[in-house]
Formats: sequence, C-alpha cells, structure tokens
Amino acid sequence: MPGMHMLPSPDSYRSIFRNKDGSHDWETELNYGWSLIDKASAGSLAAVIMEPILSSGGMIAIPRGYMVAMKEHCRKRNMLLIVDEAQTGLGRCGDLFAIQYEGVVPDILTLSKTLGNGLPLSAVITSDKIAAVIEERNFMFYTTHANDPLPASVGLKVLEIVLRDGLVERARTVGAQLHAGLHRLMERYGCIGDIRGRGLMAGVEIVSDRGTKAPAIDFGKKLSARMMDLGLSATISARTTFSGCIRIAPPLTITDKELAEGLSIFEEALRTTQGSMPLY
Repeated sequence: MPGMHMLPSPDSYRSIFRNKDGSHDWETELNYGWSLIDKASAGSLAAVIMEPILSSGGMIAIPRGYMVAMKEHCRKRNMLLIVDEAQTGLGRCGDLFAIQYEGVVPDILTLSKTLGNGLPLSAVITSDKIAAVIEERNFMFYTTHANDPLPASVGLKVLEIVLRDGLVERARTVGAQLHAGLHRLMERYGCIGDIRGRGLMAGVEIVSDRGTKAPAIDFGKKLSARMMDLGLSATISARTTFSGCIRIAPPLTITDKELAEGLSIFEEALRTTQGSMPLY
C-alpha cells in the first residue's frame, strides 16, 4: 500500500549479509534496510509491524537481539513498535509470549488465532500512555462482534488451560524433541537444506542442492503429497518469496507418541519419494 515500506527479512539461511566466518550479519542487514527506508520516506513514519517468527514468511525466527535493535530504531524515529503474535502467542514458542524471548515490551501487541483456539477472537494490548491518547482524541473502533461474550469466555478459558496445564513448558520440551527429530532427518537426507523455528513452530526448507541452496519446489510438492497419503498433513509453502518450506505447528497438547508417529511418517515419505537424496 502507498506509504508502506518493507525491511529485509532476517533469513539467516539465504541472506547475503554475512560476517567473515559466514554467520548471518543481521545487524548490518537491518541497518541497511533502515537506510533505504530513511531515503525513501519524508519522515513521520507511524510504526513498525513485525512478527517474532515469520510464519507465512517461511518460519523464519528473528535472531536474538533483533527485536531489541528494532525497538531502538523505532525510538530514534519516534515510531511505535507493533508485534503481531497471532501465531506465536500463548506458549507455542516455549514462552507465554514470544516477546519474552528477548524481554522486549512493544507499544502494541496483537493476539488472535491461538487466543480463540478455533473461534474468531482477537485482542489488541497497548500501554496506558497510548490508551490515554486514544481516549483524548475520541478514537472509536467498533464491529458487530466487539466484546462478544462467547468468544471472550473462550479466550479466558484458553488462558486458564494454557497456564493450568503447563502448556508453555510442554511446548518448550516437546519442541526440543521435534527439532532434534527434524535434525536427525536432515543428517540422513540431502533434500533438507535448513531446519528453523522455535518451540512448536518449525520450518523445513526443501532444496535440490545444499551447496547452491537451490529450491526444489516440484519435489517438495511430491513429498508433501506423499506425507498426506501416509496420514500426515504437512503442506509445503511454495511461494517465491521464501522458496519451499514445510511449515510445522502441531497442537500444544501433542503427545510424545503422536510426535514420534509424525516424525516416522515424515521419514517414510522421504524414504519413498524419489529425489530425497539419501545420504546413507
């Protein structure tokens, strides 16, 4: 939309910004992105909107320190920092809110999806300072379902169960098992170029060559279809913006047995789909 600017995605796997040792130089990448925005804008920018993990952007977990740096960039320009936790909120990443990973408090936090657990429910959380300005300026936003008691009751129950049943800690523990299992598959099959994410959010990038990181979209679609045939829903997101990534986000209540079964099906699909490039 007019007036909007995009910062480069902090994709450590494909970024061209590298330190001498080959590691991702996300600070230079972020500063370069801001230099372009400063040149392209006339100032008076309102806010940055970001996700702690870019889910639809390819399950890209922002590097540690990135959100702290982003908030400082906003402070220098008198902008707000808005963090979208529609998918990462309420335990999925191993913290109740993903912002806790870096201890950053945004100016506005948005929740949906996980808050309603299937019901259409969202929430906007902000500071007393911003709320006071909103009230002073008589801003009002209203929809048919604003303050609807049914979804609100569901949201309260979801919060209660997540805390009562220790699902945040569960996501952290089972998430570690998930990532370990995916890395074992990566050791066995050359078509897996990258494993990323945090907690019970994981991305598996499918490539035709690990050296060149060339995407393998057609093979990825066959692999995804094979997993579906075997009983596992694992759709590959094949948008050109992030090549081909299988996005994995199981329920926080997944059992150890279900996780093992899912990984087993994934491996069987790799074993039986031509083009998986077994390493041994």
